[in-house]
Amino acid sequence: MTTTKTITYSHTIGFLAATGRGFTNPVDLAINSQGVIYVLNRAGPETTVRLPSKRVTMCNLDEEWFGDFGTGGHGDGEFWWPSSIAIDSQDRVYVADEGLQRITVFDSEGKFLDKWGTKGSEDGQLEYPSCMAFDADDNLWLTESFNHRVQKFTKDGQFISAWGQQGSGPGQFDGPWGIALTGSGDIYISDWGNDRIQRYTNDGVLIEEFAGLSGEDAIRRPAGLTVDGEGNIYVADWGNERVKVLGPDGSLIATLRGESVDSKWAADYFAVNPEEGQLRSEADLFPDLDPPVRRDREISAGVEGFFWGPTSVKLDGEGRLYVADTLRHRLQVYEVN
Repeated sequence: MTTTKTITYSHTIGFLAATGRGFTNPVDLAINSQGVIYVLNRAGPETTVRLPSKRVTMCNLDEEWFGDFGTGGHGDGEFWWPSSIAIDSQDRVYVADEGLQRITVFDSEGKFLDKWGTKGSEDGQLEYPSCMAFDADDNLWLTESFNHRVQKFTKDGQFISAWGQQGSGPGQFDGPWGIALTGSGDIYISDWGNDRIQRYTNDGVLIEEFAGLSGEDAIRRPAGLTVDGEGNIYVADWGNERVKVLGPDGSLIATLRGESVDSKWAADYFAVNPEEGQLRSEADLFPDLDPPVRRDREISAGVEGFFWGPTSVKLDGEGRLYVADTLRHRLQVYEVN
């Protein structure tokens, strides 16, 4: 049955900042029990100048900034190619790292607690962990883009199970990215290379796949995804520079292109930099591009209000949708009714 949703832009959090109050290529986010938003900054290539930007920023919905933790490197509490962030029932923060092939654990204030993971393709080993999610029993599920599978661990890193193999057939993956768990125990995977979403039981039995959309509605290179209590699927349609919402039957019920205006942090910056602020006030965030027909990625690069590289979508318990707008260094927040 097709459902309807009203999705309204609320506000933007963040702007580009190499360190401190701001983001640098935010690739994922997680929200703890106290409403603190942890934003994972991937920060691009591993150059020396970018290493301090590889960090986790802490803020809230009202754009209060609580600091950050982590930095680029190979040591304890450091990141090299961070890809995903998740929070367990005790508000401990877990960060997956595609470069170091490991999971790093912090307390809610960013103090390093533990790390686990070794590179490889055997059970319990990691090869480019892409996305993580906790179930109701505090088990950690993750996708691996290189090993083309899903693995399940205890929160302490003890291997429980694994399933999946490379391919394009039913139940196979080509670089799986996003993972979402439902209260009923189903698991949704965004199968990036196969341009589809697949739904499984928690022991890896395929239930159905969603790949029937065509034309402008088709999903291309799906990244992060989440599922609400009614079974609606929210997916970062990375290849099309959009966020799409599918009903429980896989039908398209909404498409978001992005509607961002300046955040409070950006407004504060322009207030103390009036010359830049003046130029900003005269800028058109939604220009009519010439020529009018261009690739979606080029349009997003030229229209600042649009998504540019959306990678992660998350729902909170109050009916809000958060989108990690990676190449614009911000979160876009929507009200969902």
